[in-house]
Parts: sequence; structure tokens; C-alpha cells
Amino acid sequence: MKFQIIIGILFTLLAKRKVRARELAQKYDCSIRSVYRYVDELTVAGIPIDVARGANGGIYISDSYKLPKGLFTREEYDRTLGAMLAMQEQLSDPALSSAIEKLTSQYKTERTPMLAGDILVDSGSWGDTHRFSDKLSCIENAIRTQETLFLDYISREGEHTQRRVLPHLLVLKQNIWYVYAFCMLRKEFRLFKLGRIRSVLGTGEHFERLPFSREDLPLSFWQDEGNTLLVRFAIERAALPFAEEWLGIENIVRRDAGWIAEVALPDDESLVSKILSAGAGLTVLSPASLAEAVEKEAQRIAARYRA
Repeated sequence: MKFQIIIGILFTLLAKRKVRARELAQKYDCSIRSVYRYVDELTVAGIPIDVARGANGGIYISDSYKLPKGLFTREEYDRTLGAMLAMQEQLSDPALSSAIEKLTSQYKTERTPMLAGDILVDSGSWGDTHRFSDKLSCIENAIRTQETLFLDYISREGEHTQRRVLPHLLVLKQNIWYVYAFCMLRKEFRLFKLGRIRSVLGTGEHFERLPFSREDLPLSFWQDEGNTLLVRFAIERAALPFAEEWLGIENIVRRDAGWIAEVALPDDESLVSKILSAGAGLTVLSPASLAEAVEKEAQRIAARYRA
């Protein structure tokens, strides 16, 4: 953990040039005294870091400093840069841009062409290439500047609310973006899915960050054993591509004229709808309760078209 914090401090300094000790302490959940101790260790290792006291002071690193050539192999460097460029596609962050610039400067003198990265991430939804990225950028900026946001939000249960929140952290979980924020309406920290935020506005009001532990974030979602259901499917060829993408190709085995899959899935209201979206080529073999729920919903949908 100590090594990870020291490396984190180094890369933060490379990205921002000068940072206050309090900011580093909040970012890495440690004391200001520990921050200065870690900075001393970096200085002993030969990294040109200085500390300036006073109102405009801070911890800063020389602009001329470059990471040692032996820190990354070429492949490690290319992979790291590729991942950072992929994140930059989603999140236009000046600090991230600065870090990318510092990394790329390490190889500018080499004759071999530098890779632009072999990962591409498109964060926009279908038919919308800008609005989601703009929303993500707005929230990231609010977290960085500690600005209160006004959200127009639709919950998973369909509840429409408008609320003020104090954004503290962006979370990327299973390729889905969330913002962890203190909700002024509920008076507690909540995890808001960006895809359910209809609109987001900066209020111009600034807040003091509230203490929280990253270990307390509700990141388990449906993976808790009590919220999962072991489901066995029979799959026909027409539904095979859908099943491979949803269930994972490693969970599907060939059996007689078709395929069988057995996988733990989230036991919530979206499961039946997801199964029905596969059409007739996906059949629930077990549990019986889920098969009955799918049948009941299919009959209800059919009744609407007969009416």
C-alpha cells in the first residue's frame, strides 16, 4: 500500500507540477505527515521534488524531470499510454492530458514511431456521440473544483427526482459510469448511474469535501450471493450470438443439437426482460420460478397485441 501511494504521488506531481500536501492526503487517504514522509523518500531516491511553504506553497517537481528509461519496458509503456489515451476519449481531463504529455516525452528522442494506443473507447450511447461525454466531463470538473451539481435523475424503479448533490468520485464499474455523491435530498452518500441522469447543471456553489472511505463504496452491486440466481438455459442457434455476448462464451457448452449455459445472474426486475429480449431461442430450464415469471410476462405482452 505504501509503495502504491508513493507511485501515485509521483504521477500526481508529474501531471500537475505542484500540489498541496492536504490535497495529496485526501486523495490517498493518509495523513499530511505521511505525505511529507513519502515525499522525503522520493527525494532520497533522486527525484527533484521541493516543498514551498506559505499561502502559495505546495509540493512541486522540476519541469525538467523525466521518468527513468528503465521504468517501463517498451511494451509496458505502449500499453500504459494506450489505456490512458482510451480514458482520455471518455474524460477530457487536463491533468490526464498533462500526464500523457509527460509520458510521451520519454520517447520523443527515439527513432521508432510511438504508438498512439491500441485501445479505443467510445463512451457515447447509440446515436449520441457528444452528450454523454459532455455530461461525464461536467461531473469530473465539478469533482475537481468541488462544485455542487443539480441532477435531473430517473431511478431504476422509475422515480423521477431533482436533487442537489456534492460529487466526490467517478466510478467505472463493468463498463458503466457512476458518480459517488452526497445527496442533499436523502442526506447520505449515493451512487448515481450516469446513464440515468437526464441532465446535469453546475450551480456555482462550492462545497467542502466530506470524509468517506473508498472501502465503504457500494461496489458489490448484484454480485452479493443473496442477490444472485443460478440459471440454466437451453440455447438455439438463432439466440447463440446474444447468449455469448450476455452470458459469456466461456459459460456456454455444446449439447446435442443446441447449447447449454449455467450462470449466476442478478436477481432483479430486469432479468425477465433481458431473457425475453433474446426471443424464442433462449429457454429457461431452471429454476422453475424464473421460467414461470418469463412465461407470465410473455403472455401479458401477447395479450396486449391481441387487444
